[in-house]
Amino acid sequence: MPTASTRSTPSPTGLQCRMALLGADVRLTPHRREVFEVLASSTDHPTATDVFDRVKARTPSISLATVYNCLEHLTSAGLIKQVHLERGQSRYCANLHEHVHFHCETCGKVIDAHPAADFDPAKFWVLPKGTKVTRMDIAIHGTCDACAAKS
Repeated sequence: MPTASTRSTPSPTGLQCRMALLGADVRLTPHRREVFEVLASSTDHPTATDVFDRVKARTPSISLATVYNCLEHLTSAGLIKQVHLERGQSRYCANLHEHVHFHCETCGKVIDAHPAADFDPAKFWVLPKGTKVTRMDIAIHGTCDACAAKS
């Protein structure tokens, strides 16, 4: 009589679930996994250097060039977003839900801002006739509540 296996099947990680949903065809190297996990646990939209510092604490042998390569691969596969704020360094975001970024011009903090209701860009902006919006990269600039309270 066969014995029942006591080993359980490991549950998929957030990255594996995201890859399955997006149909992303990315080889998951240990470094890419580390970079993604750092971004998934971040709420501050880190720069590549910030990601490097955080990954380096977990994987001392990683180089900055490897972090840049991982960020490029994860971004091109649609697993993370690259956030551009004017002339500053690119930042990275693991939040793939529809949202924009609020940038505090006083302290530099970047905060996710989600729509309060369904949002159709064609109803908000007058777009050229026949266009189809595939994505939006919007940054809202101002002062966060902590900085506003200080002034």
